[in-house]
Amino acid sequence: NMSEVSEVMTKADIKPKSMHRAKIWSDNVENLYRFQQAGYRDEVEYKQVKQVDEVECWPETGFVKKLQRRDNTFYYYNRQRECEDKDVHKVKVYVY
Repeated sequence: NMSEVSEVMTKADIKPKSMHRAKIWSDNVENLYRFQQAGYRDEVEYKQVKQVDEVECWPETGFVKKLQRRDNTFYYYNRQRECEDKDVHKVKVYVY
């Protein structure tokens, strides 16, 4: 099916237009921190690389629960916040 193929191609081509550092913690920053710990920019890149539609999250908090690194080892994350205030500025926020 050609349209499916071209859709995958476009998806794989998504590149961020810009990037800035997080200043304050938020749920979004928390999840970005988790993707970046595992070696990805964010959820967009993770889904492209791993060819998955869904990321496993904690139902209570919505935070990412587990991610697969590029070398296929798994990272497991807590239900609660892991990104401390001192690490917030390390988180890169990508704009598409």
